[in-house]
Amino acid sequence: MKSISWKKRLKIWLYNFYPPYVGAGIRIKNIANDLSSFQVEMKLRFYNKNYVGVHFGGSLYSMCDPFFMLILLETLGSDYIVWDKVGTMTFVKPGKGKVTATFMIPDEEIQRIRSEVDTKRKGEFHFTTHVFDESNDVVATLDKIIYIRKRGRLPIQNV
Repeated sequence: MKSISWKKRLKIWLYNFYPPYVGAGIRIKNIANDLSSFQVEMKLRFYNKNYVGVHFGGSLYSMCDPFFMLILLETLGSDYIVWDKVGTMTFVKPGKGKVTATFMIPDEEIQRIRSEVDTKRKGEFHFTTHVFDESNDVVATLDKIIYIRKRGRLPIQNV
């Protein structure tokens, strides 16, 4: 994959100042030069704890929400429309301390998606990642379904 411009990297880095991220204490720690992966973390603070003193589930989901879509938007380019369709988070154990999540789509998968969408004009694709605590235990699992279609009008099909 090609490297992205410093302007685009800056724009992505500025997500660290996006009010919902600031309010939840979410930080983007690593961004691949080609935007094919992100690492995000959130420390447990008084302002992102829930009633029982662990990470608020909404903050955990917010920490994970945009990244698979963002990777696909940037790597597929403007010839494709990319939308989140379904997102679910399964909470495995209470999140305490610092939690991290990594989002990555290998180049081979990007090429497979591009090929399938170029052939079928659209598709839905499933992605999964885990949120880990400092002991490397899974706190939550995120599953996303992303809808992708080729720009332009879809051909009318006889039903």
